[in-house]
Amino acid sequence: MTFLPITPHDSLKPEARAVGDVFASSHGGRITNLQGALLANVPSFVAYVQWYSLWDEIAPWIGERALSHFSYAISDENGCPGSALFFRKNLVEAGDDPDNPQVTETERLLIDWGRLIAGSPHDIPQEFYDRLEAAFSPERRLTLLAFAGLTVAMNLLNTVGRIPLDEGLSDYDGRAEQQG
Repeated sequence: MTFLPITPHDSLKPEARAVGDVFASSHGGRITNLQGALLANVPSFVAYVQWYSLWDEIAPWIGERALSHFSYAISDENGCPGSALFFRKNLVEAGDDPDNPQVTETERLLIDWGRLIAGSPHDIPQEFYDRLEAAFSPERRLTLLAFAGLTVAMNLLNTVGRIPLDEGLSDYDGRAEQQG
């Protein structure tokens, strides 16, 4: 059962409906379950959808594929099925195998960093920081880390808010196939 209710579009306050409509029209025409829950409080919605602004800033210099791998690694390591399956779906639909990715050196660095951020942020070795410093300028490291922070925050909302999976995402749960 969901902890954070998803208010039906027609029941939203006028301001929330307008904000949601503008967002949906510029981002594929739909609102996810998490976004639907966030629309109960417009400032919360606005804060969390800044994630998309960072995505749009980062994607041109590392690519959407690398960014999807980074996001998937964070969400999967965080144990957030809703977010992990969203990125897994993106990767699979793009022809990637999230379980055995064939990645560039930069993508491998981002996957490893994403897992460290989510799994052991206090234990990232200096050698790893050195690799990040060699790969990315200070501004890009900041932007990537801010993006990772918002990804972790969305994972937290999905998990603690008990947000149900968006329609069709369970089809991308590779664990179910491995167990079957």
